[in-house]
Amino acid sequence: MTDLNPLARFPVSGDQIARVMQVFYTRIRRHPELGPVFNAHIGETDAEWAAHIDKIESFWRNAILREKGYDGNPMRVHVGSPDIRLEHFAPWLEMFEEVLRQELPEDLANTWIALAQRIGRAFKFQMEDTRRPASAPPKLF
Repeated sequence: MTDLNPLARFPVSGDQIARVMQVFYTRIRRHPELGPVFNAHIGETDAEWAAHIDKIESFWRNAILREKGYDGNPMRVHVGSPDIRLEHFAPWLEMFEEVLRQELPEDLANTWIALAQRIGRAFKFQMEDTRRPASAPPKLF
């Protein structure tokens, strides 16, 4: 690993993040349920997907390596998109975990998985809270 950041949450390299993103989004694109949802938001061209992968790579580089190159609000994007449903999180996370376990040493994969699960729980909670009818009681996890 050539570009380890001493401020990183855990010792994954930028190259490893890039590889995980490439492998993962190649699979997402072909996924029968998730692929169409992503295509609706990203587009279907290779260039559109490359731009999305770069953006998400920047997100993870910010979240893990504490680099400041990411500019976006993923919570707002997910919560504000009605075609992104709560049931999409389980297959997304399952596939992400598979790729992490395939591409990284076990300790790094487990640490990144824990972070992804924490972020996913926050997204799901916010989506559920935002989308519930005002008269319905909140669901507490």
